[in-house]
Amino acid sequence: MITKIIKTIFSLIKTLITLIVIGFVAIVLIQRFSNNNLSVAGYRMFTVVTESMVPEYEVGDVLLVKETEPDKIAIGDDVTYMGKIGSYANKIVTHRVVNIDKTEKENIKFITRGIANDADDPQIEENQIYGTVVTKLKVVTYLNGIVNNMYGMYFLIIIPLAIIMFSEFRAFKQDDRNYEEDDEEENDDIDEDETKENKKIDKKAQKRKEKRAKRRRRYE
Repeated sequence: MITKIIKTIFSLIKTLITLIVIGFVAIVLIQRFSNNNLSVAGYRMFTVVTESMVPEYEVGDVLLVKETEPDKIAIGDDVTYMGKIGSYANKIVTHRVVNIDKTEKENIKFITRGIANDADDPQIEENQIYGTVVTKLKVVTYLNGIVNNMYGMYFLIIIPLAIIMFSEFRAFKQDDRNYEEDDEEENDDIDEDETKENKKIDKKAQKRKEKRAKRRRRYE
């Protein structure tokens, strides 16, 4: 009973780890290979690389960003956008909205600033914005820190995955072996049944021979 419970717990942990790692790797690959042009159900993940939003976000934090209609963005929201001017050009930035210009209804413009910065960012247009920050992903931040550390990647990702794959391979081989044994037992049962049937046939044939011999003796 205890062994069964331990096996069940191990199986659940193994499944959970596998799903988390696969999900994390899949999202990261989608973001990187699409250069953040693709989202998953309207969501993207971004990693903080500077201290401009300390103490709200630390370097290395992974943020979940949701696509948001420009007219739904309010002052105080944290937005992630693609910079186009000066030192911000071609850089993905996550800063807080401090002012909104709605003079042009078809092209709302925003002024943002890092919490730790003294100056505003260059004005950005709505088509530069990826979305607003929903939350900081603590678990993903932890996994991201592991992945970016050689020893952490090796001991907490590669080795556990290798153990899981090895255990799955052993389970598969054991199932295959059990199947072969069951097949052999089934064949043995069939052979045994055939032997019994053959014996019955032989006995019937012997009885018929004896009857024919008796009839011959009567007429002699």
